[in-house]
Amino acid sequence: MAESQSTNKVRLKIAQAGEVVLRQIARPLTREEVVSAPVQDLLELMRQTMYDAPGVGLAAPQIGLALQLAVIEDREQYLKDVPAELLASRERRPVPFLVLINPRIVEYSDEKVEFFEGCLSVSGFSALVSRSRRVAVEFLDDNAEPRRIEASGWFARILQHEIDHLNGCLYIDRMEPRSFMTVDNLTRYWKDLPIPDVRAKLGI
Repeated sequence: MAESQSTNKVRLKIAQAGEVVLRQIARPLTREEVVSAPVQDLLELMRQTMYDAPGVGLAAPQIGLALQLAVIEDREQYLKDVPAELLASRERRPVPFLVLINPRIVEYSDEKVEFFEGCLSVSGFSALVSRSRRVAVEFLDDNAEPRRIEASGWFARILQHEIDHLNGCLYIDRMEPRSFMTVDNLTRYWKDLPIPDVRAKLGI
């Protein structure tokens, strides 16, 4: 439709750390709101903004709206230049486009894994973050239908990161402080090192 074509040309501004909306508890949406034209249009805008950034997830607070709404997609093209051993260590596989409305993490695994994590709202930086290796999430989809998914590896990390946004939490609240660095320096010095070596070199 012409309306959808026009939204493809619109990019929403991504809020940066320090903006109040990123620290608010987002409001749940009603099922009537979910299927309304404004929310459906917003979902498409968020999808295109996530692609343009580029990122693997975007939560409504990141575009200035304190709503319990996030979109996720880990596209095949993001993985094609990543070494196979790195993909395996992160348990990272493509994730199809997913809409999360009013999501709740209902199960966390006791097993934790630690990797460098970044955020479109903390632009240009990264840090080690420990998260549960597996989670189960209950939510409404874009048709306002209840769903439950169980995820592991990098998919579980993305889910935890985006749901944190809906609760006013950024990854910097969970990071290992001594590992906080610019993305440029991560690429230059650290990205190819096993995490235990990173921790040893940083004195963690």
